[in-house]
Amino acid sequence: MLGVLSILTVLINIIFFFIVRGPDINFISVIIVFTILSMLGIIFAIISKKMWFVIIGILLNSAVLVFAYFLLLGAVGISEP
Repeated sequence: MLGVLSILTVLINIIFFFIVRGPDINFISVIIVFTILSMLGIIFAIISKKMWFVIIGILLNSAVLVFAYFLLLGAVGISEP
């Protein structure tokens, strides 16, 4: 059951990304939602007993974390001195 929740968090992240679009969104809140859901997904994947869910859950949720990190770089920007 926890392995399914791990993959479900990735699906929720994808659906959330397509629902919350536009020029007037708050990127920081979107990044926070992505990060929290991804961390929960990784925790669910580690706790699950089936190795298939562990591998797939960690890979997919880590990909969402990397995407959130790149969004953070784009939202805050890489400043030049």
